Amino acid sequence: MQTLGNEESSTMSTTNDSGVFWTPVWRSLGWNVEATEEEGAALLGGNIRFKDLSGQLLGAHVAHAGLIVLWAGAMTLFELSQFDPSVPMYEQKLILLPHLATLGIGIEAGVQTIDTYPYYVIGMLHLISSAVLGAGGIYHAVLGPKQLDEKGFGYDWEDGNKMTTILGIHLVLLGVGASLLVVKATVLGGIYDPLIEQVRLVQPNLDPGRIFGYLFGFSPNGWTITGMASVDNLEDVIGGHIWVSLLCIGGGLFHIVSKPTGWAKQILIWSGEAYLSYSLGALAIAGFSVAVFISTNEIVYPSVFYGPIGSDSVRAALATVHAGLGFLALVGHLWHAYRARAATRQVFYGTFFDFMAKNVTPITPA
Repeated sequence: MQTLGNEESSTMSTTNDSGVFWTPVWRSLGWNVEATEEEGAALLGGNIRFKDLSGQLLGAHVAHAGLIVLWAGAMTLFELSQFDPSVPMYEQKLILLPHLATLGIGIEAGVQTIDTYPYYVIGMLHLISSAVLGAGGIYHAVLGPKQLDEKGFGYDWEDGNKMTTILGIHLVLLGVGASLLVVKATVLGGIYDPLIEQVRLVQPNLDPGRIFGYLFGFSPNGWTITGMASVDNLEDVIGGHIWVSLLCIGGGLFHIVSKPTGWAKQILIWSGEAYLSYSLGALAIAGFSVAVFISTNEIVYPSVFYGPIGSDSVRAALATVHAGLGFLALVGHLWHAYRARAATRQVFYGTFFDFMAKNVTPITPA
């Protein structure tokens, strides 16, 4: 005779932490990753398992950079192998060669003659660089120390001074990257100007009222919802990059030599998960901004390379992809922000992904 407890158990579900939702996926890939209380859903665990292993986390980041560079180099060479100079790039559904052409690379006389050899060199340099990055990633992830010495490149997530120093270094590198475009546009051959259909050197406009007005939607033609994407000349584009470079380098040096202020220590969350959330938020803004630029701007994304605005060309596909990636980054930002704040408050409400990470197996009544 079945007891009341047995009757209740016949209609209830048993739960463990092996993750029924993700288990088939992991097993099909030969992995055996279980959901844990710390990581939550195995699918979303990612590099959080390395949060206290600075050496292996560095390896993951370097290897990730290698994959990005490998894709860029391989895709450039693939597009080059399919490229027909007599057909517009956008009709060939190209996405990387148009970027190089916009930078004035390979354009010799308007857009009539295109020298493809620089594209080959750039693709090969990316492939070689990806091999170096890949080797570094494997070393740090597998062969190197799991934790870096805190006297050198190691760190403690709660060490605000070290964290702001790392932030400062990143800002300086971003500033240098912005300045490289400025040098290319003003000194090293110039960039393509769709208004005159020629590659030319640019004399940047540094007027702060004009440049920063774009941030609030004020363009030379009045207010517009597109904001920065309303820029209609290369002088403002390159001038904006000069300001970005100066602000990033200046801000980076400030963070390197200074320590976090009292209000920053109180307001911000100092943990690896929180830093990841901040980074994903920035990537989300970048993704959405690029999507708007591609959809509305013909100065930064010339129609001769990307197709007319509003047409069924590669321009629409690129905008969609960037918007999608921006949305995923936004979701990641909210997800990790929730986890970081919940960890500081020691209150976990649980999410859809936490629920799906549980292995819930219904028991059929006898």
